[in-house]
Amino acid sequence: MSVIGYDVGNLSCYIAVARQGGIETIANEFSDRNTPSIVSLTSKERSIGTSAKTQIISNYKNTISNFKRLIGRPFDDPFVQKQINSLPYLLVKTSSGGVGVQVMYGGEQTEFSMEQIYGMLLTKLRTITEDNLKKPVQDCVLSVPSFYSDVQRRSLLAASRVASLNCLRLFNDTTAVALAYGIYKQDLPAPEEKSRIVIFVDIGHSSMQVAAVAFNKGKLKVLATTFDPYLGGRDFDLVLAKYFADIFKEKYKIDVQKNKRAELRLMMECEKLKKQLSSNSGKMALNIECLMDDKDVQGSMNRYEFEELCNSLLQRVDIPLQKILQDTKLQSQDFYSVEIVGGTTRIPAVRSRINKILGMEASTTLNADEAVARGCALQCAMLSPTFKVRDFTVLECCPYSISLSWKAPLNEEGKHYRDMEIFPRNHQAPFSKMLSFYRKEEFALNARYTNPDQINYPHSDIGNFCISNVIPNKDGEASKVKVKVRINIHGLFSVTQASIIEKLEEPPAVINGEEPMETQEQDKPADPEQPPMETEPTNTEKTNESSEPAAANTDNKENTNSVDLQISDNEEKKNCDEKTEKKKKVKVKSKDLPFESQLHMQINEAELQRMFELENKMIMNDKLEYETSEAKNLVEEYVYDMRGKLYDKYDGYITEEDRDRFVAVLEQTENWLYEEGENEKKQVYVDKLAGLKQSGDPVFRRYTEAAARPAAFEQLGSALQKISKFLHNYNEKDEKYIHIEQKEVDKVTESATAASQWYNQMLQKQNALSKSSNPVVTVSEIVAKLKSMESTCNSIMNTPKPKPKEEVPPPDTPDEKTKDEPSKEKKEKTEQKEEMDLD
Repeated sequence: MSVIGYDVGNLSCYIAVARQGGIETIANEFSDRNTPSIVSLTSKERSIGTSAKTQIISNYKNTISNFKRLIGRPFDDPFVQKQINSLPYLLVKTSSGGVGVQVMYGGEQTEFSMEQIYGMLLTKLRTITEDNLKKPVQDCVLSVPSFYSDVQRRSLLAASRVASLNCLRLFNDTTAVALAYGIYKQDLPAPEEKSRIVIFVDIGHSSMQVAAVAFNKGKLKVLATTFDPYLGGRDFDLVLAKYFADIFKEKYKIDVQKNKRAELRLMMECEKLKKQLSSNSGKMALNIECLMDDKDVQGSMNRYEFEELCNSLLQRVDIPLQKILQDTKLQSQDFYSVEIVGGTTRIPAVRSRINKILGMEASTTLNADEAVARGCALQCAMLSPTFKVRDFTVLECCPYSISLSWKAPLNEEGKHYRDMEIFPRNHQAPFSKMLSFYRKEEFALNARYTNPDQINYPHSDIGNFCISNVIPNKDGEASKVKVKVRINIHGLFSVTQASIIEKLEEPPAVINGEEPMETQEQDKPADPEQPPMETEPTNTEKTNESSEPAAANTDNKENTNSVDLQISDNEEKKNCDEKTEKKKKVKVKSKDLPFESQLHMQINEAELQRMFELENKMIMNDKLEYETSEAKNLVEEYVYDMRGKLYDKYDGYITEEDRDRFVAVLEQTENWLYEEGENEKKQVYVDKLAGLKQSGDPVFRRYTEAAARPAAFEQLGSALQKISKFLHNYNEKDEKYIHIEQKEVDKVTESATAASQWYNQMLQKQNALSKSSNPVVTVSEIVAKLKSMESTCNSIMNTPKPKPKEEVPPPDTPDEKTKDEPSKEKKEKTEQKEEMDLD
C-alpha cells in the first residue's frame, strides 16, 4: 500500500511520499517537484501539468487554469460571475447547476464539469507517482482549504473517485502544516503541562489561511481558524497587470485587456516582476516583445511603488490575523512562535504585516512550498496499516457553525419550525452527537450553516435528512427517536444513524401532548429563542462537549466522541418526565430506522459513474495518441538517419542505382509526413516504417556483417590453430596428452578438418564478393561453426590425466625410545620426495 500526500493548489501541485527513510517530495517527468495545476485539451489529446503550461498562450481557449476556486460552486455564484470575464476559457452551467467549461476536444465542442477537470489533474499526479514508485497507487490524502464548504469538499471527493483514487482524508492545509511541524518536535510539553501554541499563516496563490494550534507531547489541537478566501498572490499580479495595462494604453495606444493572449502574457510577466521585487528593492524592468499589434513594451517599478500600489491588499492581510487573536483571546506572549508558508509570504511587505500584527518575528523553518504535501503524507501514513508512525493525535476544528431545523408543534411565538445550533464554530472535529426526538410519524431535519455571511459561499443549506418508518408506540403515543449526527474525518456533516426506542414493558402514563420531547436540563433556565438541551455523555462514551476528548488518534479510526442532546418541543412533556423519572425504569429496545439524505448540489451516482468511464476513455485515448506520436517520430527519425548514412557510413554497401531509388522513396515519405500523412492512425505509421525497412535493412545487415565478420573469422582461425597444435603434440607423444585414447583424438581430427575446409571455402567465397553484395556467410553462422567444433574438441583436449595409485607402506615397529621421532632414513626420504615434487 502506497502512502501518498497530494497538495493540489490553485497554481501548482506537490506530491509527497512516505518511505522507510522519511517523507520525500517526488519530481515529475521533467525532474521538477512543482507540477502546474493546468489542463490543456487539443483536438487529439490532453496535456496536463508542465506540458500544459507551454500551451497557456498558444491554446488559451482550451487551457484551463485557476479552476480550484470554482469547484463545487453554483454557476449563479456572484464570485463565479465575476470570474467569467477575467478567465480566457468559456464557463458554462452544468446540468446540476454547477460550473463547467466548454472546450474543443476530439474535434468537437465538449463540456466538462470542474470535478472532471480536477479529476484530470489528479490522474496526472497519480501517473507521476506510479512512474516514480513503479507500482499502482490508490490510497492518498488530499489537501483542502480550511474554509471549503460541505459542497466543495464533496466535489473534491467526487473528483478523487473520477481519478480512481481512494481519498482517506481531506486534510486542511493549515492542519497539514501543523502536523509536519509538530510531529518531529522532541521538546513539546507533557500532556498535563500547558500547551505550546503556534500560529500558522499560509498565504498562497489565491487564499490566505491562519490557524492557532496547541501542541503537547503526542498531540496537536487546532484552537481556531480564520481566512480570507479571496486574498493571494494572484491578486497582487492582477494589480500589477492593471497598472501596466493602463500605462501601455496611454504610452503605446494598445488596450491589453481586450486581447486575451496579450493579457495572459502580461500576467505572466507581472508574476515574474513580483518575485523580483520580493528579493530586490531597486528598480526592476518589465520588457515584453510584440505584446500586441507587433509593439514592444517597456516598464519599470521599484519595491516602494509596488507596496504603495498594493496597499489595499496589504491591509486585508491584517483582518484574519486580528480575527485569530480575538477568537483565541491570545496575545503575543501567549504563543511560542509564528510559522509562515506559501509563496506570497515571501513578499517583504506581507511578512512585515504579519510581524506587526502578531507582535513576533515570523519563522521560516518549514518549506514554504512543500510543507502541506509533507503533512498530508504523514497523515496518510497514520491512516495506513503498513506504516508504523509515532503516536500523534490530531484534533481538527469546524470552520463554521452548523444548525439543524425541524418542524415542531406551534409554539407561543406562532412558529412551526424549531432551530438549534448543533456544532458551534471552532468545535472539535471529527465529532458525533446523538439527538432525541419524540415523533409519531416520519420527519425531516434540515442542516445549514448558522451564519450565511461567514461561509464565503452563496448557499447556506447543507442538506435535508428524512427519517422514515416512525410509528407511535403501543399506546399510540409518540415514540422516542434517536438521531446521530456527525462531522466526519473529511469535515462533512451527515446523519449517520437513526433508531427508534421501543419499550418492552408497559410504560408509565404520559400527559397528553401531540409531540412531547424529553429534557434533562436543570442547571439553567430554558432559552425562549432555542429549546433547552444538555451535553450529558452517553452510557457508552464517557465524554462531554466541554471536556477535552480522549483517544482522538487518527490511526485508521475516526474520532467516535459522542454527546447526547435531549431536545424539548413541549413544556408539558418536561413536567411529565420529572414525574416519571421517579417511576421504575423499563427495558427498552433500539431498532434502526431508514433515512434518506438529500444533500445540496450532490453529484448522483449515475453522473459520477459517467465521469469515471469518460476519464478512463480519455486515458486510453491519451495512451493511443502517445503511441501514435511515437510511431510517427520513428518514421521521421528513420528517414533522416538512413538518408544521411547512405552517403557516409553505408557508402559502398549499396549500388548507386539502388541508393538513388531508395533516397527518392525516403524524400517521398518525408513529404508525406508533413502533408497528407500528418494525422494518420498508428498502424499506418507502423506499416510505412516496415516498408522502408524492407529496403534499408539489407544495407544495414551488409554493413554490420562486414564490420563483425573479420573478428569472427579470426576467432575461428585461432581455435583451429589451437587444435592443430594439440594434434602435433599428441603425435609427438607428449606426456601431457599421452593418456588420451586414439579414438577420441580421431574425433578431434575429423571435426577440425571439416571446420578448416569450411573456413577456407567460406573465406575464399566472401573475399570474392563486393561490399554491395549479400554475404555468403553470416557472423552467426561462423559463431555457430565455432561452437560446434569447440563442443566436440575442447572436452577431449582437456581430458584430465588420471591420478597414480598410491602404494601402502609396510607398518613400522620402531623402538619405544624412538617411536615418536622419525628415523634418519625416513627423514632423508621425505626430504628427497619434497625436492622431487618441487622439480
